[in-house]
Amino acid sequence: MMFKKLFCLLITVMCCTVVLAQGSKFKMLALYTTTVESDHVDFANDAIKYFTDLAAKDGFTFEATTNWKNLNDDNLKNYQLIIWLNDFPQNEEQRTAFVKYMDNGGAWIGFHVAGYNDKYTKWPWFVSFLGSSVFYNNSWPPLPAKLLVDDTKHAVTKGIPAHFVSPINEWYGWKPSPRLNKDIKVLVTLDPANYPLGKKDIIREGDIPVVWTNTKYKMLYINMGHGDQIFTSDIQNKLFENAVLWLGRK
Repeated sequence: MMFKKLFCLLITVMCCTVVLAQGSKFKMLALYTTTVESDHVDFANDAIKYFTDLAAKDGFTFEATTNWKNLNDDNLKNYQLIIWLNDFPQNEEQRTAFVKYMDNGGAWIGFHVAGYNDKYTKWPWFVSFLGSSVFYNNSWPPLPAKLLVDDTKHAVTKGIPAHFVSPINEWYGWKPSPRLNKDIKVLVTLDPANYPLGKKDIIREGDIPVVWTNTKYKMLYINMGHGDQIFTSDIQNKLFENAVLWLGRK
């Protein structure tokens, strides 16, 4: 009788473990565009391959689409994490659906140009979402850069050295620095030792965060995302993996 009870208990524990394991999985949707700057398309194609492999490795579901009409209330309910690889919402309806998704606990990662904003984009909510920072300048041509990790204990930067060299990328500057916003936690910053960075367009100075989160949301902005060299660094790839798992399971 005792053996039978223990056996039943073991089966119950095993069933619960399976349910918990299944419950820990999440679905991630990547949105991207193929009619934008070619270097941004190259990045998106590489990202889709990287995240497809990562999903198989880490046990989550990954889907990608170029149809930005999928940025709607009904569809977003199916995903715990949305990533924008090289573009942003195309109209007010998509913007509204995204704001609702984030306000209801959805998670987002934006790469590179996905965070672009200026006086012409006219989306104040998104500017606030990014930390009240507006695109200010850039480096050109794309170059590798030394980066400083602000917090090596954060889930996104866990296992990442305090200093590392990021592969070739176009680097964006923001004004004011998102670090000045009390809700922003900066995780990685462009090392001032890089200055002057660029040849045609040159970043000469300034505090330039390249990875940060707005603590009011489940979100992360990542400056990397220009060209076909982004995924050539194991260190940087680890940061991307950490970011997806942190937000997907949050």
